Amino acid sequence: MPKASSYGGDWSTTGSNTGMSQNDSSTGGDSPVPVDYTAPDVAKQEEKAVARSKTLVFFVLLLAVCGAAAATYLLMENQERKDFEASFAGLGKEVSTVAGQKVDQIFRALDTYSVVISSEATADPNATWPFVTIPNYSLKSQKIAGLVGLESPDIAICPIVNEEDRDKWPSFVSKSAPVWYQESLDNEKENKFTVEEVMNKTIPFLHYYEFEEDTDGNFVSTIKPVARPGPVLANWQTFPLEDNIDLFLTPRSLDMLTFPEIADQFQITNLTLAPSIGFIATYDTDPEGDLGALLVSSQIVQPIIEYGNLVGVILLKLPWLEFFQNLNIDGLSDTVAVLRSSCNIGIGGSLAEENGLSFLIDSSGSIFLGLQDAHNPKYDALVVSRVVVDVDLDKSQLPEDVCVPRLTLDLYPTEELEASFQTSKPKLYTVVVVAIFAFTSLVFLLYDYFVGRRQRKFMARIMRQDRIVSNVFPAAIRDRLYEGEQKGSKEDNLLDPLGGGGGGGAPLADLFLETTVVYADIAGFTAWSSAREPAQVFILLETIYGEFDKRAYRHNVFKVETVGDCYVAVAGLPEPDKDHAMAVCRFARDCVKAMKNTTLKLEVALGPDTSELELRVGIHSGQVTAGVLRGERSRFQLFGDTMNTASRMESTSARSRIQISQATADLLVAAGFSAWMTPRTNKILVKGKGEMQTYWLKIKAAKGLKTSKSQGGMPTFDETVELSDSSGRTSIVRSDDNFDLDDIGAMTKTERLVQWNVEVLSPLLQQIVASRGTDAVPIDPSLSQKEATIGTGETVLEEFVPIIPLKRFDAAEISKRLNAASIDIGEEAKTQLRNYIANVASMYQDNPFHNFEHASHVTASVKKLLTRIVNVDDGNGLRTPSDEINLADVAGHSYGITSDPLTQFSVVFSAIIHDMDHPGVPNSQLVKENTRNAQIFKKSVAEQNSVELAWGMLMSEEYGALRACIYHTEDDLRRFRQLVVNTVMATDIVDKELQALRKARWETAFSKTPIQDDSLSSLNCKATIVIEHLIQASDVSHTMQHWHIYKTWNEKFFMECYAAYKAGRADSDPSENWYKGEIGFFDFYVIPLAKKLDSCGVFGVSSHEYLNYAQSNRDEWAREGEGIVSEYLVKYEDMMASQQ
Repeated sequence: MPKASSYGGDWSTTGSNTGMSQNDSSTGGDSPVPVDYTAPDVAKQEEKAVARSKTLVFFVLLLAVCGAAAATYLLMENQERKDFEASFAGLGKEVSTVAGQKVDQIFRALDTYSVVISSEATADPNATWPFVTIPNYSLKSQKIAGLVGLESPDIAICPIVNEEDRDKWPSFVSKSAPVWYQESLDNEKENKFTVEEVMNKTIPFLHYYEFEEDTDGNFVSTIKPVARPGPVLANWQTFPLEDNIDLFLTPRSLDMLTFPEIADQFQITNLTLAPSIGFIATYDTDPEGDLGALLVSSQIVQPIIEYGNLVGVILLKLPWLEFFQNLNIDGLSDTVAVLRSSCNIGIGGSLAEENGLSFLIDSSGSIFLGLQDAHNPKYDALVVSRVVVDVDLDKSQLPEDVCVPRLTLDLYPTEELEASFQTSKPKLYTVVVVAIFAFTSLVFLLYDYFVGRRQRKFMARIMRQDRIVSNVFPAAIRDRLYEGEQKGSKEDNLLDPLGGGGGGGAPLADLFLETTVVYADIAGFTAWSSAREPAQVFILLETIYGEFDKRAYRHNVFKVETVGDCYVAVAGLPEPDKDHAMAVCRFARDCVKAMKNTTLKLEVALGPDTSELELRVGIHSGQVTAGVLRGERSRFQLFGDTMNTASRMESTSARSRIQISQATADLLVAAGFSAWMTPRTNKILVKGKGEMQTYWLKIKAAKGLKTSKSQGGMPTFDETVELSDSSGRTSIVRSDDNFDLDDIGAMTKTERLVQWNVEVLSPLLQQIVASRGTDAVPIDPSLSQKEATIGTGETVLEEFVPIIPLKRFDAAEISKRLNAASIDIGEEAKTQLRNYIANVASMYQDNPFHNFEHASHVTASVKKLLTRIVNVDDGNGLRTPSDEINLADVAGHSYGITSDPLTQFSVVFSAIIHDMDHPGVPNSQLVKENTRNAQIFKKSVAEQNSVELAWGMLMSEEYGALRACIYHTEDDLRRFRQLVVNTVMATDIVDKELQALRKARWETAFSKTPIQDDSLSSLNCKATIVIEHLIQASDVSHTMQHWHIYKTWNEKFFMECYAAYKAGRADSDPSENWYKGEIGFFDFYVIPLAKKLDSCGVFGVSSHEYLNYAQSNRDEWAREGEGIVSEYLVKYEDMMASQQ
């Protein structure tokens, strides 16, 4: 007997996360474990022993060589760096000293200049401020510029004009300006303008510029006279005189206080009578006057004082880029100069980062790096710093919010400068040392290669076996098996539990007293899978189970197995977990949520009804016996009453609900989470246990129960929000769930069906385009005229032909289609296809049966049958050339249907549009009511109307790119039209003439003509018949699929017919003959049709599948049909009552 233990016996010795490695896959055994396999732990130990010895030798050599190489390299590199740091320290000191002296020189020169100007104005008895003109101003300013070392200076004298002097200013300018204009023009020889030209551009009155945005988004300046109270700082004499007055007005009489930067500086100078400095934005200009790159300058305001009063200022623009270019220091290169201000630097609408401006200075020139500190932080310790501007003034006279700039110049080296001091010597010496090590290692590796080659082969086999075992058993069991093999014990012999007839040892099994088991079954899966291809079934299961596996790992839940569409998991083993019940409840709740989200997304890829799949979950807590059931295909399994009860909880649960047993409920209550559940109204009857009180686990958790494992608390459900789909069911989505709803998940059902139909048609369009190849015939320019004339007969039915000539097999064309998936049909065509299908969906009426969902169901059947035509279509529609199958033989055996992608596209297209605008009543009723369409078409009214509407919409201008993908030539156009007409007309199974014609052709083609007849007319006849029977079978495919699907669609069709009867649009009550009518429909149409599909030999196993389902559904209807019809009537009456 296994030892009973709430902690799983010896299994608790493993790590806390062991046993979770298999959560990403099913644990079903794949193949028997080889008898003579070697345990991975033994192999790993041997490998580690060899590796340790090799590693030891390697590291001894490596440490010795690395030590010598590193010491050599570091010593030489350190010496080079010391040389670099010492050199830069000297260079930086020289640069900062020169820069500081040059700035001091500028301020001294301006101070002297202001004294000269004041003296000359005082000496002239006729000159009073502001009406002062400095004689020979251009010559004097030129000398000042040369003195301070500025090649392109900008110096201006700006007198202060008080309000009482404003009226006199224009006459003063008009009288005095020509005099000093002439002096400036005589001194500035390069200026070619005359005094008259300059005067014509001069505005004599005090003014400022107002900028406004015009209708084109450009800023236009308007000259405005100064009207504000207070003094005006008038721009008067400037040097140099403007050399571009043909493009701009001169700045004469311009109020400089309208510029915020100058106004701030003037405030400081006015209050302290001391110079001030600030920053302004300047720009390069081209010959046309257009602005170029940003250049940063400082504006120095030097006061002009007369008898202790401020009468004006000198404005000097100090361009810092030119300033650094003219330092003239030998050996200066690759140095970053950061000019910092103690005040905020706002330039050109931007605020400098860390109040710094950066320049790259070099003996050959300088570069402005921007309004930022652009130095490399790794050189912070090498900074050479100097204060270059610190105006001595009495700050007590200034308001508290006024900031007086203090400029500091910080110099930093660059990596380029450091690189110039670096040589190849450290590397050279290091390479020599490493070369010695490489040679030694080469000898060592050569020896190791021969030993390792054998070792790798051995380990590869070991690891393959380990992967298989790890996927089948929990880590604790796997390690225990390996230990048994290593010790030579027989107790863990998996293949021979009896040890050759006796003494096989104790089984690997333990009793776990505290576990919670969950069974999660996909409700509706069996019916859904009956209408799908095998690949689609596995895509669904792998995707859903993959999401469950992620959540199992997250919640520390152990995945036991998957049995069909049922997912089985447990918490509390192989590692004990006192919160096993809560962990499973959270896991189940997340799975229900993930199921809904996943199926919503998969509906676009897997087709109609996928989103209708739901999870039915049952949970029970108790003890289980767990262990390895030895023998062939051994695996880890659970046994006991807990497993049976959990299975009963699942089978008696409901769709999208989680049913928990009393035992699980008690654990939740004991843990303080009684709010998670609600009692089920009625007790359930469980086989072998009688009546049981169960509970529903609330999918939406109460707020305020959110804690975290990392905080040491019991993790609970997170706050959730509700999302409802079109059917009214509510899915619960956690606000912080990793599985977020994307655009597809947020679509309505119709939108998802539209997208799925687009995904079905797109590969067929790619095949059509690919089949043309790069040497395709250009599109016929007259095709638009032929589009306008095709299908313009009196009725669509007149275009019906008994035999459609299809395109024959072309090996070269088929080879082009092999890579159809890589063909891009263009965004325009994709958009038009999506819009077209969306418009088709909108033109379907809201009938219970004849609606867009049913058209999509028909399309799914068409797609399934097309892909099963002798199993040729595979992904892109064809197998690769490596397949042994003869494509020419296949094309002949399928009567050419697989040879032409346009044929396949046409059939799928017809399935989508075949019931457009269907009124929900039969054609006979439309003829009886003499509707407008009935008057036009006479018979097959609904089918002809669908073709007319769909074709007319496709021929509109907005779908030109889509039509260009479908056909390029008139032959393709006509074949496409004929296929659509014949295929849609085939869905009218009531028209006796058409049915008689089809029956006669079938007899001729498949009964009277030998099957091997491969004449062109015979192949075309057979292909036409197969296409018509394919669409007919798909139109009633619900009768040849799972009983649940048949019953669902049969109910919808009944509701549609009964609603028409109640509306007075039917002569008889359909419920009176519905039961017998369905049996007759099976006997005389559905089953014969399925047999024809089987006998034509085209559709492979799908034809057998359809026939088997048809016969099974017929028998089930015969047994249950009468009661089902009664249920239909009750549902209809309930529906009518609820609507009222």
